[in-house]
Amino acid sequence: MPVSYDKLWKILIDKKMKRSDLKDAAGISFNVLAKMGKNEFVSMESLYKICVALDCGIDEIMEFTNHEHA
Repeated sequence: MPVSYDKLWKILIDKKMKRSDLKDAAGISFNVLAKMGKNEFVSMESLYKICVALDCGIDEIMEFTNHEHA
């Protein structure tokens, strides 16, 4: 089941944050960000850390899609 993190990237734009800012704020690795940039699955722990850092719910940063992203 493909996943999309487009919602997360929009939140970062709205908050004027860079991906590196998110990495530092959430305490996640660059590899996690790289996987998310390719719409690959990451651990629930990483998603939780991002949600805590951004004060949002998981449904606000990612969604499952019915099709593969190119």
